[in-house]
Amino acid sequence: MVQDSAQQTPSVTPATPARTLLPTILPALAVGIMSSLILVGVEVAAEELQDVLWGPLPDALGIGRYSVAWMFVMLFATGVAVGFVVWKAPGHAGPDPATVGLDAPVLPPVVLPGLVLVTALMLAGGPSLGPENPIITVNVALAAWLGARLVPRAPGRVWPALAEAATIGALFGTPVAAALVISEALAVRETRGLLWDNVFAPLTAGTAGALTATLIDHPSFDLNLPAFGRPGWSDLFAAAVIASVSALLGMAAVRAFPYVHGAFRRLRHPMLMLPAGGLVLGALAALGGHLTLFKGLDEIAELAKNPDSRSAGEYALLTVVKLAALLVAASCGFRGGRIFPAVFVGTALGLGAHAAVSGVHPSIGVSAAVLGLLLAITRQGWVSLFVAAVLVASPGIIAVLCIASLPAWLLVTGRPQMQLRADGTPVR
Repeated sequence: MVQDSAQQTPSVTPATPARTLLPTILPALAVGIMSSLILVGVEVAAEELQDVLWGPLPDALGIGRYSVAWMFVMLFATGVAVGFVVWKAPGHAGPDPATVGLDAPVLPPVVLPGLVLVTALMLAGGPSLGPENPIITVNVALAAWLGARLVPRAPGRVWPALAEAATIGALFGTPVAAALVISEALAVRETRGLLWDNVFAPLTAGTAGALTATLIDHPSFDLNLPAFGRPGWSDLFAAAVIASVSALLGMAAVRAFPYVHGAFRRLRHPMLMLPAGGLVLGALAALGGHLTLFKGLDEIAELAKNPDSRSAGEYALLTVVKLAALLVAASCGFRGGRIFPAVFVGTALGLGAHAAVSGVHPSIGVSAAVLGLLLAITRQGWVSLFVAAVLVASPGIIAVLCIASLPAWLLVTGRPQMQLRADGTPVR
């Protein structure tokens, strides 16, 4: 019997010609460099301000830099300052941050100065959020605005993809992170051509962003934990258990997120919501100490210097306080991302597992806990695996994490993540 010709011919996805891809290189490089410079500029400005606010200023006033009184003062003052900018700035410094993820909206340029200002104030003042979401939003808006004027024939959807990839590459110091985020985003979009044709320009932007940040700022995520050799069966079991427990802890925070957010929304005004959030964060800082302040990267390095220096109870306190601080900061209106403070929570939880059970290797505990928490909060599988792996400079950890991700993913898939819609309902 003669078969249908369509059945005889295999389905082949047509490739994009090189002449179509080549013109995208220069715009991608420009967006990558611009996005990285904006990220580094905001972070450097925030660090300079932080050094003043948490150093010479309390010293001059005769107050301890991280005394309970000064932490209350600084977090409340940061809430007042950010609340005032959100109240008065054009566009109110962007949309409700609880509704924004890594896939940023395209805002009008008039909104961006206020968003940059509140991001720098937040980073310097101590709330437990990172720069990723607002800086991606700023870079997306700038790239879209400039691209529409300088290259009007280019499709408008190209610029946000380039800016997101560039900023993620700059944040993590490698284009691999950008490539993983892009590939995950493409999986839910209708695309034409081969995968590498679709990621060609964004990966170029991510590479330019990562190289620019590396040359200027030298980002590093390696915690210099004790070396991890060949994994054994006990390591696989420990990683699976810790990742699952961490995912459940993250899901508890996700479940509470709309309720905490709703409580702050009932205050209705940024000059009430943000100072109130600052006071709650001050109380949490008084409970957990100065390590639970800020986005958490420097504090993670301090935790990891000596994994055996704290008890399991002390690590548990840091875990709970930092997670609560992340929940409050993300709910009350501070502009910031949730990935970096979640990494601190996972690190504290993983080190706590090592302190409680000495047979759990610190690298296994930290990477598995970070993996589970990020899966619960972001629902970004590739990003979660990547961040968990780069904290530990050991190739053998990757296979362990891939196995540990399976039970953790079964716990979180189909459930809400730490992001809300405009009506306050969770995003699934």
